[in-house]
Amino acid sequence: MPPHLPRLYEAAAYDTSRLPASHWHATAGPAPACPPLAGPLRTGTAVIGAGVTGLAAAIALAARGEAVAVLDAGPPGWGASGRNGGFVCVGGTKLSDTAIARRFGDAEARAFVRFQEAAVAEVAALIATHGIAAETGPAGEVCLAHSPAAMGRLAAAAAARARLGGTPARMVPAAALAAEGLAGPGFFGAAVSPVGFGIHPLRFLHGMMRAALAAGVRLACMTAVRGLAPEGGGWRVETAAGPVLARRVLVATNGYSAETLPPWIAGRTLPVLSSILVTRPLTPAERAAAGFTDARMAFDSRTLLHYFRHLPDGRFLFGMRGGLSAAPSALARTQERARAHFEAMFPAWREVETAAAWSGLACLTGSLAAFAGPVPGAAGLFAAFGWHGSGVAMGTLAGGRMAAAMLGGDGGIPAPLAAPPRRFPLPPLRRAWLAAAYLAAGLADGPVGGRPTRETSHNALK
Repeated sequence: MPPHLPRLYEAAAYDTSRLPASHWHATAGPAPACPPLAGPLRTGTAVIGAGVTGLAAAIALAARGEAVAVLDAGPPGWGASGRNGGFVCVGGTKLSDTAIARRFGDAEARAFVRFQEAAVAEVAALIATHGIAAETGPAGEVCLAHSPAAMGRLAAAAAARARLGGTPARMVPAAALAAEGLAGPGFFGAAVSPVGFGIHPLRFLHGMMRAALAAGVRLACMTAVRGLAPEGGGWRVETAAGPVLARRVLVATNGYSAETLPPWIAGRTLPVLSSILVTRPLTPAERAAAGFTDARMAFDSRTLLHYFRHLPDGRFLFGMRGGLSAAPSALARTQERARAHFEAMFPAWREVETAAAWSGLACLTGSLAAFAGPVPGAAGLFAAFGWHGSGVAMGTLAGGRMAAAMLGGDGGIPAPLAAPPRRFPLPPLRRAWLAAAYLAAGLADGPVGGRPTRETSHNALK
């Protein structure tokens, strides 16, 4: 993203000159050709952001005969779609199903539950249709309770989702975790859902890029958008190579959105740092020693959650929320904290080396729910963002559904996703608000792995 555009974090978070040092980029293989834009362009639809949301929209638009150009500020896979944990799961909101039902009514809450599960199926269908070698993992997702009280809340949440027509989760008591390969200090039971699966996210993204190219979509990487304004009944998208003139525009930049593209978005998003480490391959004996052998996607019930899974090559992926600065020294401290949490939760693997570690931005909104729809008061301008850390599935389906909506049809976007998000109170103070929220959440969550980690409360806010 160009340095002159306003953004929430330090410049390092938006440096597109180098790829993150991730396991995905080391193992994905060559990316599809995606040269920078070479000059001015006129097209039917311009999509800003070549992540899964923008590409899914572009593929669906092209299938309807639309001329589409996708612009991205970085090289292929530089953003969140190329550096996330590879969880194809339900989500897209920090609101409970009960809260959504209170806000929008049972019918819309049911539609949103169906949409979330359809999003998982959509990723599976795209992988099959386009022959994407995405290293698909076993089906299902596990939420591990970090306290006895949390186990009660998991059971209540599972019942609420089942009431709204969601696929029922199976509750596993603490005494049965070891038999399921889910043992670990500080785990007090689990809710196991059959919905979801893990993937190599960058291979999936590369496959989506190839599908878009095959559909006739114009892809332009290393093409930062510098401005966006209405012109001649359409939109003028400014780039260093010249303007892109389009009848309509979709902004699909999620946590990397600029506050002025468009100005309406200012203050409605809260990018949050998420850090991931991947170990060297574990031996079978090492896996057995920890008692955590299940290869399904897993996360814990903490507000400052941890997410983790075994990869097909034997490595273990571990991620966590936290950190308030994208300065290199601060990111290094956050990675140290992630390693400390990993060792506290899986003490049998304390001597297992970290092979790769990286960070990226997830995206919250002022309404605590994602958005996919027209930008109010701006005909022909659309946006899709705010996946709340679960964008692989939700962003993919929402992007595809947006195609119909952008061409004047019914995209089938449920009300919780179609409602424009509110602005955060006092937007310039979002990082200060986040610091306070992290402190409160850390105190409420309690020790990691049932005991304190090698960190101080001061460092937890770095």
